[in-house]
Amino acid sequence: MFRKLGFIAVLMTLLVSCSNDKKENGGISTNDVTNSASADGKSTSKGPDIKFEEEVHDFGRITQGEKVSFAFKFKNTGSTNLIISAAAGSCGCTVPEWPKEPILPGKEGKVNVIFSSEGKSGIQEKSITIITNCEPSTRIVKIKTDIIVPETLKEES
Repeated sequence: MFRKLGFIAVLMTLLVSCSNDKKENGGISTNDVTNSASADGKSTSKGPDIKFEEEVHDFGRITQGEKVSFAFKFKNTGSTNLIISAAAGSCGCTVPEWPKEPILPGKEGKVNVIFSSEGKSGIQEKSITIITNCEPSTRIVKIKTDIIVPETLKEES
């Protein structure tokens, strides 16, 4: 008898925990993750859309060793919640930070990018790939800079 009750209690706990439709990371609902394209590839709804104020940022001239940052501001111009699931720089010197919570329609957000010029020189262009629930799902923004090596560093080499 007690074995059956224990089994039923464990089973009920598992069922209740599986029915939760929110993830623990940022409270993203399964309703936010949709595929609005049908099997033939035609869109069945507008969905979210990300529009950046600026897709390329030029830092101009900086000195080797400097860390610079820029916030790529965007707006969700779509009709459903925008989710950024990942962002990655084209190298380890470019580190993005992005909002983990859904961006509501009409609301704004930003992807912060930190670039380290340590060990680099000359003209540099780096890209940041942003993965969203928009169509297309991948967006790319870029940073540019011209890195100047100080004379003291040139003499030491």
